[in-house]
Amino acid sequence: MAGNDWINSYLEAILDVDTGINDQKSSLLLRERGRFSPAQYFVEEVITGFNETDLHRSWVRASAIRNSEERNTRLENMCWRIWTLARKKRQIEGEEAQRKAKKRLEREKARKQAAADMSEDLSEGEKGDTVGEMQAHGDSARGRMSRVNSVDMMANLDKKLYLVLISLHGLIRGENMELGRDSDTGGQVKYVVELARALGSMPGVYRVDLLTRQVMAPDVDWTYGEPTEMLNPLSPESQMDDEIGESGGAYIIRIPFGPKDKYLSKEILWPHIPEFVDGALSHIMQMSKVLGKQTGSERPLWPIAIHGHYADAGNSAALLSGVLNVPMVFTGHSLGRDKLEQLLKQGRQSREEIDSVYKIMRRIEAEEISLDVSEVIITSTRQEIEEQWRLYDGFDPVLELKLRARIKRNVSSFGRIMPRMVVIPPGMEFRNVSLHDGDIDGEIDGNENSGASDPPIWSEIMRFFTNPRKPMILALARPDPKKNLITLVKAFGECRALRDLANLTLIMGNRDDIDGMSATNSSVLLSIIKLIDKYDLYGQVAYPKHHKQCDVPEIYRLAAKTKGVFINPAFIEPFGLTLIEAAARGLPIVATKNGGPVDIHRVLDNGVLVDPHDQQSIADALLKLVADKHLWARCREHGLRNIHRFSWPEHCRTYLARITSCKQRQPKWQRPDNPYADPECDSPGGSLRDIHDLSLNLKLSLDGDKSEGIKNVVSKGKESGLDGKKPVKSAPLKVSPNEKQDRFPKLSTRKLILVVSVDCDSVGDVLGITKTIFDSSKDSPSTGFILSTSFSISEINSHLDKAGLKSSDFDAFICNSGSEIYFPPEQSSSSESNYLVDTDYHSHIDYSWGGESLRNNLVRWAASVNEKTPDDKEGPLITEVESGSSHCYGFSVRDPALVPPFRELRRLMRIQALRCNAVYCRNGERINVVPVLASRAQALRYLHVRWGMELSKAVIFVGELGDSDYEASFGGIPKTVILKGYCLNAAKIHSNCRSYPLHHVISADDPKTVECQKPDLDGIKAALTKLSHLKL
Repeated sequence: MAGNDWINSYLEAILDVDTGINDQKSSLLLRERGRFSPAQYFVEEVITGFNETDLHRSWVRASAIRNSEERNTRLENMCWRIWTLARKKRQIEGEEAQRKAKKRLEREKARKQAAADMSEDLSEGEKGDTVGEMQAHGDSARGRMSRVNSVDMMANLDKKLYLVLISLHGLIRGENMELGRDSDTGGQVKYVVELARALGSMPGVYRVDLLTRQVMAPDVDWTYGEPTEMLNPLSPESQMDDEIGESGGAYIIRIPFGPKDKYLSKEILWPHIPEFVDGALSHIMQMSKVLGKQTGSERPLWPIAIHGHYADAGNSAALLSGVLNVPMVFTGHSLGRDKLEQLLKQGRQSREEIDSVYKIMRRIEAEEISLDVSEVIITSTRQEIEEQWRLYDGFDPVLELKLRARIKRNVSSFGRIMPRMVVIPPGMEFRNVSLHDGDIDGEIDGNENSGASDPPIWSEIMRFFTNPRKPMILALARPDPKKNLITLVKAFGECRALRDLANLTLIMGNRDDIDGMSATNSSVLLSIIKLIDKYDLYGQVAYPKHHKQCDVPEIYRLAAKTKGVFINPAFIEPFGLTLIEAAARGLPIVATKNGGPVDIHRVLDNGVLVDPHDQQSIADALLKLVADKHLWARCREHGLRNIHRFSWPEHCRTYLARITSCKQRQPKWQRPDNPYADPECDSPGGSLRDIHDLSLNLKLSLDGDKSEGIKNVVSKGKESGLDGKKPVKSAPLKVSPNEKQDRFPKLSTRKLILVVSVDCDSVGDVLGITKTIFDSSKDSPSTGFILSTSFSISEINSHLDKAGLKSSDFDAFICNSGSEIYFPPEQSSSSESNYLVDTDYHSHIDYSWGGESLRNNLVRWAASVNEKTPDDKEGPLITEVESGSSHCYGFSVRDPALVPPFRELRRLMRIQALRCNAVYCRNGERINVVPVLASRAQALRYLHVRWGMELSKAVIFVGELGDSDYEASFGGIPKTVILKGYCLNAAKIHSNCRSYPLHHVISADDPKTVECQKPDLDGIKAALTKLSHLKL
């Protein structure tokens, strides 16, 4: 480099340094103390290991400085900057390796314990039934599950099916999709729209709803603000007119949530997920009633499944599945743990920095929740199962095999549940695919014989080329680093033979101005432009600024017309839908060997797989297909012959076969206001049965015999009272089965419902603030009250009098962290202790509840913690206590500081396929373990679905902090009042209860949330007035 004498001497000095640095056994620290050489470290560890576009840009700018002294100073600083980055990368890699080793040991230990509980050997026949057995293609898959047409599939089911798909982020519409507009509007958008359209065209499917976000931002098209959009069917003639009702077909339903005037990226949607769930719940309930009437049923037509796409929609689908009690299906599309590993390997950011940008830990937790609740996980490839899903705590292929074998034998699985992994490749619509003879031998410039003009996009591309007749190498991808387009341009530029034989076309989304693109995308595009200049590729590379979605088929056809090749060089490709689209137009393919293209190539056999990191391999594969016309023709023929295996009808038949095989657990009860409801099914006696025989009175009075745990391991204690130590004295609780029906719809007639969910560490404090809130609105007869707490009903009941409250002051009690719902006794009752328990709610949350097997594992965990804790005169660290509920296992904690973090217990249960929610409550002095479908927030949604409580009329009172489920009180349709100064001691819970910070899921500027600075009578009235609920 002329004029850079310092750099020249610096590089020359590298040749003379000590070779001790090459000793790989010596640590970085030792090298720094002794034989470390910054120069050689820079060359060997940085220059050869980094491809940083931003650093290169800084280097170029520094090199252009005329003042030699300033130039050399800046270049020297650049060297040390890169050296610092390299050290940081090495440090991150070391920390991540240690973290992985620890997690691997913990996982192996936990899964050995799970395997020990299920020690039966598999029979030979069962050993053949492996994970991922549902291969997309081949006779083996058909042998295990015969293909069923829609008529056979409906034989044992209702003739009309209602399906709900969810895809939240990006801009979704049925026509003229803006694919590539941003990183959120890509292949997933196209997939879910075409899936909904294809399912809506299948016989037996009455309606398909694709739920997404309504966007009314000024910088997006107005069509994204339309509440409803009907999708045109794939084949209108495939359905008879009399089979399609007034509301039948496939629709995009846009639910408003989050800021109405802003288009949000997926990373900042998390705080608004509860609002979407509440809005989607109302839509599904209303639509189910309408469809029930249209199909002539006396009951609502509930969805046969709710299918979430991507982590955010998976989290939403899990909540909707739980409250509606219908099966959940999940497709990840792209998984967070895999992305986190890829980002960590780059070494540019630490785990904390990655999380702050991508909210990656919240995304991973949403994917774990999806594993907890889903019955079926649909993947595009086996690679996704074997290399990506197995990274998660909630899935293990070996354990899934054991559980599946036990289910076939009708043997107990000890409370363990694992979702079924099913490989179903995405489909493609071939209706508009047409191959012309001219595509093989015709000329490019004009269709003289046909009289038809060329598509406009052809001239837009060909204007770049000096010789447009040369075969076209086509790549269609966003300018994203993971798409590896830079390596493709380098391979093309450095291979003279390839440049002589072919042109290169890069379709990289749409752009108006490079400066208006995201920093990442603009950096990639600028690098490509610089490479074009470096290799002098003018006239040989096309990179048009704009194209429409309808232009994509014509782009493929142009490449096929020139006898070109399609390439997908991505570092990892989850599936590779563009490969199928290209093959359907007669294009041979060159594709990455990492991910879905392996399965696609196995079926189509129409090209070459390459290592995306090997630039020479990419050039050789492209040159081979372009130069060998016989190979090109053979690959084209194979692709066209086998492409039918990826059709949408084929996909939908397999999809529906799997979905309809899920156990249907739809709500069996009906709302009393339903004009065609079954009165016998709907009576309170059916839901609120007499449970006196369950000896609830003995368990809740706590004066009876103690239930024994595992002897000499964990002792079972008693419920704690007001002071946290004295036992509670409670009158026996009884349930009357003959309560009048007209007392329950009170919730549906309330104009205001105040929900007290303040998580104090004693019953007295909870009821104290409850009394203040009650007094603020007690004079309004249309106001209802619900107490939502981690305490049991016996603890609450025994302290109501002391707080100056009566059970009849409340409409409902949500107890034991959302695992129980009680109703107060009727006012005419002679006893204040005759509570009614909603046993329908028990059946509602019973899915995947591990019962006694779960309890045994929890006791075993508590014993292991106690063994690691020094003996104390006050007793063991963790003691099992009786919660009074069959759906809540309680443990008292002597010293919360000594208990493992909440997330470790949750992770341990997931590794063992035990699906539950562990709630750390009462400032960490109590652990409640409840079903995975149970929570206090879900209990409120259940009251909406079951008893007609309007969520929009609810106001939830919370403290500044609370139990580990605190975050669920925010973001939904109900309003929230934060009582300042309450529950601040719970900070120690939240420092360990989740892997992501609380501000990632709680919006700081939610208009439905107000703060009550002085939580007294006047302060609470002022807060309610601010929310426009009370006019005082």
